[in-house]
Amino acid sequence: MDLMNILYPIEWVVAWIMFLCHKALTLVGLSEGSGAAWILSIVGLVIVIRTVMIPLFFKQIHASRGMQMIQPELQAIQKKYKNKKDPASREAMSRETMDLYKKHGTNPFSSCLPVLLQAPVFFALFRVLNGLRGISEGTQDAIGPIDQAIAQAAENSTLFGAPLSSTFLHEPTDLNTKVVAGVLIVAMAATQFLTQRQLTMKNMPQAALEGPMMQTQKIMLYMLPVIMGVSGVNFPVGVLIYWTTTNLWSMGQQFYTIRKMPAPGSEAERLLNERKARKAARKGIVIEETTPTVIEAPRGQRQQPKRKDRQKGRPAGSGTSATAQGSGSAAKAPSGAQSADQPTKARDPKAPGGSNTPGGATGKGSGTPGVVTPGKSKSKRNKR
Repeated sequence: MDLMNILYPIEWVVAWIMFLCHKALTLVGLSEGSGAAWILSIVGLVIVIRTVMIPLFFKQIHASRGMQMIQPELQAIQKKYKNKKDPASREAMSRETMDLYKKHGTNPFSSCLPVLLQAPVFFALFRVLNGLRGISEGTQDAIGPIDQAIAQAAENSTLFGAPLSSTFLHEPTDLNTKVVAGVLIVAMAATQFLTQRQLTMKNMPQAALEGPMMQTQKIMLYMLPVIMGVSGVNFPVGVLIYWTTTNLWSMGQQFYTIRKMPAPGSEAERLLNERKARKAARKGIVIEETTPTVIEAPRGQRQQPKRKDRQKGRPAGSGTSATAQGSGSAAKAPSGAQSADQPTKARDPKAPGGSNTPGGATGKGSGTPGVVTPGKSKSKRNKR
């Protein structure tokens, strides 16, 4: 099954929409034969297709804004794995990126969905218009309700003298067709540029206007109209009408969306707040300005105060005396411990001068009972 067979059901739907739009236009007074009714039926095709795609349009806006808001986090992930080319790092980068998309409920392919869905309609209309001449001559089968008689009427319909199935490149002698097709090509490229510029420059936050992704979008902003202009020389006049009308619809739809529902942090949001403030001022209502939340940087560890030197300001020699007192106290500590281990002796009231010598003590080396000789007590303590 080739591509043409896949597109045939879409061609059949496109042919029926054009036929029904033509019938509706003839009911309001337009002629049934060749004329403006078939040209306006292409415009009706655009209205029907774009009305059906309105839910997808809002989904595209949601996805585009989500991609704009996660750009700082996405750039942080790319920077994290910038110089890591091993398979494990690439897999981790892909996993973190997909988790980020899932967390914010967005997907880079969601913003391309309306364009992808319009592409089959575009090619189907291209084949229907190209087939009008063959159907009218009887060399090609009918497409849906467009039989030989209807195809002849559609084929003879013109826009300022240019038939709907004629092209800029394939009509070398028809100057009128070249002028009409050339104007439509310029209009198609210009509306494409203005629509994309309106979305890219006016409805994006400042943080999203930087980075490699934005540079790519700027390149596409100028390259896509050029590509469309070059390829437009092969499009039939009816396809150029369809594409230009589609761009005008997109421009108006985005203008309304940007004006009423701008992206947070964008230039369009600032203009919306200014309009609300002016409207409230005319009514005498004062709108309090919301102060943006300032996120403080994380504080580091508090620096501990340095201990002051307490020796500063003391008289000379005081430090030495304090050291000596400390040494003396340390030297006296063992004797204090020794006296604590020995049993408490009652003072001898007969000792002259209230001496602390235990009763019965006569001096070193005395053999008198009851006298505790310091040397002997020390040796006994060592034996213990």
